[in-house]
Amino acid sequence: MKFVRSLKVIFIMVILIAGGFAFWLYNDLHSPVRHNNAKKYIVIEQGSTSNSILGVLRDHDVLQAPLATKIYLRFFNRDVKMEAGDYKFPSPISPIEVINQLKHGKRRTRTLTIPEGWTRFEIAKRISKAFPVEPLMSEKEVLALMDDTSLIQEIDSETKSLEGYLYPTTYEFEFGTHPKEIIAKMVKQFKLVWQPEWDGLALELGRTKREIVIIASLIENESKIDSERNLVASVIYNRLEKGIPLGIDATNVYIARLLGRWDGIIHKSDVEVDHPYNTRRVVGLPPGPISSPSRTAIEAALHPAQTDNLYYVLNIQAQDGSHHFYSSAIEFAKGKADYQRWLAGQRAN
Repeated sequence: MKFVRSLKVIFIMVILIAGGFAFWLYNDLHSPVRHNNAKKYIVIEQGSTSNSILGVLRDHDVLQAPLATKIYLRFFNRDVKMEAGDYKFPSPISPIEVINQLKHGKRRTRTLTIPEGWTRFEIAKRISKAFPVEPLMSEKEVLALMDDTSLIQEIDSETKSLEGYLYPTTYEFEFGTHPKEIIAKMVKQFKLVWQPEWDGLALELGRTKREIVIIASLIENESKIDSERNLVASVIYNRLEKGIPLGIDATNVYIARLLGRWDGIIHKSDVEVDHPYNTRRVVGLPPGPISSPSRTAIEAALHPAQTDNLYYVLNIQAQDGSHHFYSSAIEFAKGKADYQRWLAGQRAN
């Protein structure tokens, strides 16, 4: 009887100890703890062992008593794989939440926004600043990467650069991404945006895909109002058909960028310069795109409105960036005079 009683006592003690251990383990793993590094990235290096990872987290007070976590990983969840990455751990956070977060490797990322109508010069400047690499690449070196036209040969075999094919949108890249990869991603995005049926629409207009991109880049700079972009397109097509110079100031800005002298103002020398991109003097399209067009600009180039319009002037009454359109040179002259008076008043103020 004494032996049986002893066994019962031992059994009860084992049950109590096991229960206490289980309670302690569960409670430690699921109890959130506060720390002061919630805004800081904690780097888990590639090839780190479980113990070294727990040591890094302990050093940053994310795991303040890692024994329970070690036991859990050693005996109860040996198959868990904690990935290298750059992590932010909120405060408070429990050890089990930390483990779950470590299952998904995560690198620090940064967004890169390329506005519609930007040139490759502006894009190169933003990339070089936002994504420094070792060895450091200058703005000019990033710009030189945009001369690799092999990325776009199947669409435009004549192009001398990637101007027009760096699609404008917001991207997300890991820190340290090489500018070459960023550029490739932007070209890939352009290819995704370009729809297969657009090839046929370009042919119906008697234009190549390259010419459609050139026209779209002009539209992108001339109007930010989606609803009137097909009207701008009609003016471009009508002038091309009649052999009238397009007279688009954005091409003069682009010339100044090409010559490395753009200072934010169109000078007389920019307007009078003898240059193939000068649409004030040269009849026809410029030799290439002058910016990165959006989808809506490309669609406008493919679907020009059917009008007799040859001119447009900023709508000073609406003051929303829209334009008045004219087929008559006389009416255009009146509208232009109104605009110039308004502009003089704005400058005087």
